[in-house]
Amino acid sequence: MMKIKLIAGGAALVIGAGAYYLTRGDALEEAAKARTAQGAPIVEVTLPDTLSAKAEIGKHAFDAVCADCHGQNAAGKLGFGPPLVHKIYEPNHHGDMAFYMAAQNGVRAHHWKFGDMPAQDGLTKTDVAGIVTYVRELQRNNGIN
Repeated sequence: MMKIKLIAGGAALVIGAGAYYLTRGDALEEAAKARTAQGAPIVEVTLPDTLSAKAEIGKHAFDAVCADCHGQNAAGKLGFGPPLVHKIYEPNHHGDMAFYMAAQNGVRAHHWKFGDMPAQDGLTKTDVAGIVTYVRELQRNNGIN
């Protein structure tokens, strides 16, 4: 009789643990899907306490022209465009001139699989200078120099 109670208790424990795991697994899977949803940020960006005046102006230009693809705070956007706060875009690999050329001429996809970036009409050199300053300040604050 004691063996039957132990077996029944063990079976109940296994069933309960399995149900918990399956439920927890569903919740974890849903959380993972939310993080990888189309349009979700690709990287986590830590914002500086303050931005320089030029970077503030650049942020406004970035938000108006670049954020639709490169995401808020240049964190990238799944399904749309890469993060600019990323070691690939550090100044020794993609110098400031690369940003000017990208805005003026567009860019063929080469580091990421988002497709080609079109030229961005309507941006002045002053606009791009502000955007570069904004992105570089974000990069520095996130350990990308």
